[in-house]
Amino acid sequence: MCVFEYPSVVRRVLDHLEGTQEGAIESAADLVVTALTNRGAVFCSDIGHGIQGDFVNRAGGLAAVHAFSFSLTINDTVADCLKDRPPAFAVERDLETVRVAVRCSNLRKGDVMIIGSVSGRNRVPVELALACREMGVRVLGLTALAYTREVESLHPSGRKLCDVADVVIDIGAPFGDAAVELPGVDVPVLPVSGVAFAICGWMLWERVIQKMVALGTPPTVFMSVNRPGGEAYYKRSLERFQQLGY
Repeated sequence: MCVFEYPSVVRRVLDHLEGTQEGAIESAADLVVTALTNRGAVFCSDIGHGIQGDFVNRAGGLAAVHAFSFSLTINDTVADCLKDRPPAFAVERDLETVRVAVRCSNLRKGDVMIIGSVSGRNRVPVELALACREMGVRVLGLTALAYTREVESLHPSGRKLCDVADVVIDIGAPFGDAAVELPGVDVPVLPVSGVAFAICGWMLWERVIQKMVALGTPPTVFMSVNRPGGEAYYKRSLERFQQLGY
């Protein structure tokens, strides 16, 4: 009989989220509800390895959750003999790209930005949080505190995501993320952050829906287009969202 270790470590993540993060999730839900009921918008930036896509345009999910991403394309060819020159000011370019993206976006004061980083140390998530907060956008940071305590920040300020978010939710992943020790393998295997991010996010959206219903402003949610009548329901949902903004 095959015995799996991974489900047990996932159950520990669930216990952690339910047992220790209820208050943080409640505070995060309050910020989202405040934004949506006051003509604000809610965005998800990169969360772990693309987990934000799990929350956008999903059956049973909120229509109001939108992905936030950006890229910069520069066309500036040079002679072959100049292609190997060392990059200059790489960190400054990264940080300025983030700030340009925020300035040129649909972000406005009172909106909410969700940012996820398992370690919390990388400079782009930290810079995005700083740029958003300077604009008056509230930041929800999803990170693993056990991980972030063991690493140093790569941001010039020395700060990590947990230092710059309005609300921090600890997803409960261990240092290094991988959580299973298997005989014959030198390092832990099987990361849990993806599962933790997804569960944490859906717990957050559940509270948002409950709170908005209690306020008499039920949010727009999607139904699967693969159910009978699903496509028509989806179309009506989109129309409602475009009219209300939530």
